[in-house]
Amino acid sequence: MSQIPYARQEIADADVAAVTEALRDAMLTQGPRVDRFEERFAEAVGARYAVAFNSGTAALHAAYFAARVGPGAGVVTSPITFAATANAALYLGAPVRFADIDPATVLLDPASAAASAGPDVRVLAPVHFGGQVANMEALGRLATERGWIVIEDAAHALGATYRTGDGRDHQVGACAHSAMCCFSLHAVKHITTGEGGVVTTNDESLYRRLGRFRSHGITRDRGEMRRDDGPWYYEQHDLGYNYRITDFQCALGLSQLSRLGDFVTARRRLAERYDRALATMTHVRVPAVPAWSRGAYHLYVVRVAASVRRAVFEGLRASGIGANVHYLPVYRHPYYRLHGCADVRRPHAEAYYAETITLPMFATLTEGEVDRVVAALAEQLSIVGTKVGVGVTSGAGAAA
Repeated sequence: MSQIPYARQEIADADVAAVTEALRDAMLTQGPRVDRFEERFAEAVGARYAVAFNSGTAALHAAYFAARVGPGAGVVTSPITFAATANAALYLGAPVRFADIDPATVLLDPASAAASAGPDVRVLAPVHFGGQVANMEALGRLATERGWIVIEDAAHALGATYRTGDGRDHQVGACAHSAMCCFSLHAVKHITTGEGGVVTTNDESLYRRLGRFRSHGITRDRGEMRRDDGPWYYEQHDLGYNYRITDFQCALGLSQLSRLGDFVTARRRLAERYDRALATMTHVRVPAVPAWSRGAYHLYVVRVAASVRRAVFEGLRASGIGANVHYLPVYRHPYYRLHGCADVRRPHAEAYYAETITLPMFATLTEGEVDRVVAALAEQLSIVGTKVGVGVTSGAGAAA
């Protein structure tokens, strides 16, 4: 039986040709394609600046650094995210606080963020989980009231948009309600450079700080240097890292970026097919889509009763369906338990984690494969029988 993975990259002949051409050029590391990729990425999301990094984690680390996160100046974020969202703050010696999620959308709850934060918070880091957009309008207001800096974790949301109360639409990455926005270019994301990340911003000072951090904290800009010993001269102004992305990775990114619209359209079409098939399936529900969000569908998650989740998951895997789970609440990882989170518990995040299963979602997934996934899910639910009714309502919902 053929396997359907939960995610898969799409590499076309044009991508291979672009990388091959780059490999034959003189510069493999910080060559001209890096600049071109950053320019086109910024244009694609509507931002003034983009800085590319060698991973999404590096992008988060750099954004927190640029925002001057550190001891006594921490981050409040969602626990339903990959650990890097929080880890990047710990790298800087900063405290991390976890707010709860909205139980319907799985997105950061503004009220919980307000209640969970303390005087040591500097950054609010909403996570656009699964490719749906957090309530940026409400979170932006909260940040303004508290004097916080907003840094979006948009690792799942390249190509997503959201609408504000005034009727205007905003692209994720344009930083309409944030100082910076972080993306991942990992193989399973909307576009890929193999590994990679990008931070977008409209602030020139943040842009320069991000660029220095990527390359050891070093500048060659004559306008920034304290002295000038000659054309060879450079200065280190910050304690940065070697987070540079390569020219041939950006060749792949440029080629992939040209198809971003097609990739996002395909994911939305597949999500609609899942929605229709699951809307009448008893004892299954999907997270509600917020009224303001036009998502990019990095993930497609469903919820079943906690009492049968493992049995359903293992049954799907045995049927050749590459099910997954996103995510264990970050504060439950042993490292976090040992470092200040032993007593942290967020009820909505706990309930979500106990019930969730991620179904396959990628741009080249076929409608026939979606139907096979749905049939396998229905079969596993029928096998587990009456236990499935515990704590789960049926059908997909929509949030106001």
